[in-house]
Amino acid sequence: MTTPTLNPLVLLAIPMAPLIGSVIAGLFGTKFFGNLIGRKTSHTVTILGVAIACALSFMVLNDVLAGARFNETIYTWMQLGELSLEVGFLVDPLTAMMMVVVTFVSLMVHIYTIGYMSEDEGYARFFSYISLFTFSMLMLVMSNNFLQLFFGWEAVGLVSYLLIGFWYKRPTAIFANMKAFLVNRVGDFGFILGIGLLLAYSGSMNYEEVFAQKEMMLQQVLPGTDWNLLTVACICLFIGAMGKSAQFPLHVWLPDSMEGPTPISALIHAATMVTAGIFLVSRMSPLFELSDVALSFVLIIGSITALFMGFLGIVQNDIKRVVAYSTLSQLGYMTVALGVSAYPIAIFHLMTHAFFKALLFLGAGSVIMGMHHDQDIRNMGGLWKYMPITWFTSLLGSLALIGTPFFSGFYSKDSIIEAVAASHIYGSGFAYFAVMAGVFITAFYSFRMYFLVFHGKERFGQAHDDHANHHQDAHKSDDHHEEHHGLAPGQKPHESPWVVTLPLILLAIPSVIIGYLTIGPMLFGEFFGSSILVDAAKHPAMKELSEAFNGPLAMVAHALHTPVLYLAVGGVVTAAVFYLWLPQIPAYLARVLAPVKKVLDNKYYLDDFNQAVFAKGARVLGNGLWKGADQKFIDGFLVNGSANLIGWFSSHVRKVQSGFLYHYAFAMILGLIGLISWVLLTHLGSIK
Repeated sequence: MTTPTLNPLVLLAIPMAPLIGSVIAGLFGTKFFGNLIGRKTSHTVTILGVAIACALSFMVLNDVLAGARFNETIYTWMQLGELSLEVGFLVDPLTAMMMVVVTFVSLMVHIYTIGYMSEDEGYARFFSYISLFTFSMLMLVMSNNFLQLFFGWEAVGLVSYLLIGFWYKRPTAIFANMKAFLVNRVGDFGFILGIGLLLAYSGSMNYEEVFAQKEMMLQQVLPGTDWNLLTVACICLFIGAMGKSAQFPLHVWLPDSMEGPTPISALIHAATMVTAGIFLVSRMSPLFELSDVALSFVLIIGSITALFMGFLGIVQNDIKRVVAYSTLSQLGYMTVALGVSAYPIAIFHLMTHAFFKALLFLGAGSVIMGMHHDQDIRNMGGLWKYMPITWFTSLLGSLALIGTPFFSGFYSKDSIIEAVAASHIYGSGFAYFAVMAGVFITAFYSFRMYFLVFHGKERFGQAHDDHANHHQDAHKSDDHHEEHHGLAPGQKPHESPWVVTLPLILLAIPSVIIGYLTIGPMLFGEFFGSSILVDAAKHPAMKELSEAFNGPLAMVAHALHTPVLYLAVGGVVTAAVFYLWLPQIPAYLARVLAPVKKVLDNKYYLDDFNQAVFAKGARVLGNGLWKGADQKFIDGFLVNGSANLIGWFSSHVRKVQSGFLYHYAFAMILGLIGLISWVLLTHLGSIK
């Protein structure tokens, strides 16, 4: 049997199809060109573009599984001496899997958006944005060089800015998208420094050529220091990943990004953009494997994020923010896996998480629709009777998230925990505590939300005197109907239309089964092949897991003898006791632990710190530069000062312009005497 080949035109069509749909909807479906096409045509062309990309991605994945590979330049943009700036594709198992995840989740979000954004005046603009985002993400994951990677990296950042601030007349949305943009610029500063270091020492931006010189770079130090060059480059690249993948302390933008419509929460903040950092580190595994210092840095940052962001999920009352903090915590789990060199497990959890977290975000959006845009979970309860499809699919997503045996999240999360337990890299002890504690915390806040929303007493359609601010987040985050929030007395929730529930069902299926079907080949088979490099001698975690793996069924049987399953069950039971049967307990704990709750409510005061130090510092610096440097030095001293000096000088010089001939004659005689004196002195000096 011959190995299939990949056609570059087919590969080019995958990102171009969503781009063409985005351009058509963005230009001809909006006021820009006078709404030449209607809403139906706008969503049709964008959905068609993403559907084509999705179908072709599945075809490419099938060919890649059969052995096909592609690593070629598509277009040379510029030649600078020996440096070539190119657009090129690297398609291997890692890329192919990411392409399928991105396009499938994006397709589900596009279909869901028909129902969710049906009453919004920016309907076509929204479809244009999310298709443009899909194009940007595909260019990122398909790149074979740092230039194209950086283009895709910045493009997804730009489109996320547009989407978070989609309702641009709302001040909170504008603040949130500016915050996301600026925080990501901090990460991107490190990212571009890392790329610059690799370019300076390797002379290339092509992955393959850079990797070929890794041993040479390992022997280099950063000029003026004794720091290993490769370690510094890897840490700089990871700082870029910290921004995109919302790792502590660059995580502060992601919860506020819930200001955007719910479909983008699922697309950007569950399945695609925030996982770009995880993809980046996995793609750069040949470099990271040579630096234990960089890996320890990755591991510790991931551990902090996994543990401390989970705590914040416990105190949230906005349904979307609970899921947002869950995303932060799960991104921490993926980063922990990267830190112990378990790159395949990180990508495996990225894939399983993409399905069940997109499901949970879209389920939350369905609940918000049914509740007339009230997002406060304290005003819900008993929705399972009114929204059966949303209820059941949300239950499946929650079970996958907490790592219930046989669900997709179980296989990926348990694998991360086992990999950390097998690792001996610096920081693995703290990481093991963080991921184990995270199991209980995740189960607790997930089912706290689930029980408050779908079970217990019905708390909607009532006066909420005790929650006077119950929709303070709703009016900020996800409402196209500013004038009305929540159900009026006597109103009941309703199930969402089929364009909303169909994506929920289609996402629920892989949330349940994808882990069981793929864990063998992805983690312990030949799926990733040479696209991910692990030094088994130095970092044996993957090797030890492979030796202990006896199939997905045996893994479930093994889980019955580990504390992981019982921690998850304990979290669910505790949530049921606290929020279904004995609600006075959490109220009592909130009073007793008021200082702790205040710290959590204020998100560890990191936002306040950023505002007080960085934002205020930037304003102080800006004012100083404006008043001191610009107004006083440039305008006052250089510009006005030079003008004043010339004015003073000219006011004295013009006095010699008297208009009398004898004055000018006298001046000429003095000049002539001076000239003769200079000539004589010069001549006498030469004689000596």
